[in-house]
Amino acid sequence: MAAIARWLGRVAYIPTWRAMQRYTDRRDAAWPDELWCLEHPAVFTLGMNADPAHVLAAGDVPVVRIDRGGQVTYHGPGQLVVYPLVDLRRAGLGVRDLVSALESALIALAAEVGIEAVARRDAPGVYVAGRKLASIGLRIRRGSSYHGLALNVAMDLAPFSQINPCGIEGLEVVDLARLGVKLDLQSAARRLVPHLWRTLKLAGEVQWGEAGSVGGVGAV
Repeated sequence: MAAIARWLGRVAYIPTWRAMQRYTDRRDAAWPDELWCLEHPAVFTLGMNADPAHVLAAGDVPVVRIDRGGQVTYHGPGQLVVYPLVDLRRAGLGVRDLVSALESALIALAAEVGIEAVARRDAPGVYVAGRKLASIGLRIRRGSSYHGLALNVAMDLAPFSQINPCGIEGLEVVDLARLGVKLDLQSAARRLVPHLWRTLKLAGEVQWGEAGSVGGVGAV
C-alpha cells in the first residue's frame, strides 16, 4: 500500500488538529499512511502536561493546549510542519523508532544543503551548534501517530523569545535562512519527504493537492 504525501498550504491550527484526530480514529488496516505538509498561522501550542509558565508573554499570539507530548512550541508562517499519520504496528515502529526516524530525515535534509545537524537524546528535535532548528512532538492513539515535526525554514523567530521553547529556558532557535539556505516551504517539503519515506521505511507517492483536499482542513 503506497503512503501519500500531501501539500496543504497554510491552514488553521485547530481544524487541522481535529482532522488528524478524525483520520486516526476512523482509519483501519485499508487506510494508507499519510504525510501532511503545511504551515500554520502564528500559534503557541502546549502539550498535554506542559507547564503554562513556559509561555512568558503570549501577546496577541493564540495559545492552544493540545494532546501531544512535550512542552510549549511556536508555529508560524515560514515554518514547515509535517504530520506523519502512520500505522505504527503495520510499519513495525515503536515510539522511539518514530522519533529517531523523523530526526534522521531532518538531519539528512540538513546535510543535503550543507548543514551539520544533530539530535539530542535528552531533548527531541534537531540542533545546529546548540540552536534548535526543528521540533518534534507526537501523539500515539489506536496504534497510529499524529502531530509531528516543525522545521524552521525562513520565519520570524521573535515569537520564540516569548516562550521557553520546549520548556528549556534560554534555548536559542535558528532557521535555514539564517544558516544561509534559501528554500521556500514547498521546496523544503519536496526535499524532506523522500528522506521521510526512507527513514520510516514506507513506499510513498506525492500528491501535492490544493489546501482543503483533506476533509475539514481549509486554507487561511
